Amino acid sequence: MKIIKVLGSGCTKCKKAAELIEKVAAEQGVAVTVSKETDPQTIMSYGVMSTPAVVIDEVLVHTGSVPQEASVKEWLAK
Repeated sequence: MKIIKVLGSGCTKCKKAAELIEKVAAEQGVAVTVSKETDPQTIMSYGVMSTPAVVIDEVLVHTGSVPQEASVKEWLAK
């Protein structure tokens, strides 16, 4: 199971990123746990300067925008 964190303020883009990841994971049959992290200290601990950001298994994989569906598929395939 992959542990995925969407880092951000809880804005619309952050919510869309989390929804997209959950949708793609369900389509591909990949077990994931998606959580939304809004604490500024936690977000800064990953070195993130723009949100939304995506962390998979404690590795920062994306920052600054809602990820593309193709990117999410690549992350989940690893």
